[in-house]
Amino acid sequence: MRNKRGYLGSVVLIAGLAAIAISAVALLLTSNGEVRYSADHSDTVPFWHRWVPALVGIGLIRLMPVGASLLAAPEPLVRPTKTRRIEALVLLAAAVLFAVGLRFAGGGEPAHTLLKLPLLLGVPAVLFWVVRRLNDVPVNGDRGGLTGRWRCWGPVVPVAAWLVLAYASPLAVPAGDLPDDDAVSLIAIIVVGFAVNSLLEEVFYRRWLQTRWEALLGAWPGIVLASLLWAVWHVGIQGTGFLAADLASVVVGQGVQGLFLGYLWSRYRMMWPILTVHGAINAATIVIALL
Repeated sequence: MRNKRGYLGSVVLIAGLAAIAISAVALLLTSNGEVRYSADHSDTVPFWHRWVPALVGIGLIRLMPVGASLLAAPEPLVRPTKTRRIEALVLLAAAVLFAVGLRFAGGGEPAHTLLKLPLLLGVPAVLFWVVRRLNDVPVNGDRGGLTGRWRCWGPVVPVAAWLVLAYASPLAVPAGDLPDDDAVSLIAIIVVGFAVNSLLEEVFYRRWLQTRWEALLGAWPGIVLASLLWAVWHVGIQGTGFLAADLASVVVGQGVQGLFLGYLWSRYRMMWPILTVHGAINAATIVIALL
């Protein structure tokens, strides 16, 4: 079983990283490496503007003092059972259905919310209720990661470095245009967007989906799988209609950002770092425009 787990994990890891590399080369050859960074407009930036902050963040996480790290553990902290494999597969299916459904629904609202809430929240809620009824404890998303004070303070350095590079350096994306709303409405838009997008997505893709696939395949294969699944649904809201080009763009853009988010979760098992980063991805350009 261990050899099978290692083989499948290696296949997922190699295939996922290959998909990112091939997509990056394709973008360099077809669009000078430009990717969209927001669903609100069609503006683009070179993909390395998004890669550098993420890769620096990953490097800084790696350089932080290592305690009892999940990534160093030779075996999953919670051994997979048949029920947990079913959990992983059901969550995987929900992620795929969300990406495919949004693509065919044309993206935008209300399709985005009408698909996201039942698939990323409703399906897991029913799944976990059934699991509890079967008296089988699901994989605990809080187990693993670093212990002691570094679990609390370790994320500060990589998250702060990512914020500076992504939004206060020559690599920063341009400030967004402010919606034609009053201050109260604008704050409400940011708060609701944070709950529906940043919070729900991070709970689903990292806390629930990634944690279970880490237990089945290993840490980095789980990170890569969750990152690509998180990336591909963005085709539905950022796509131009050319599926191959759209997939390459989101795999290169959101996919690598997902690796940073996934590594933060895998190492620290704390929600605030990934919510800070994801919240900034969604709202920072508007906040910058307000300043």
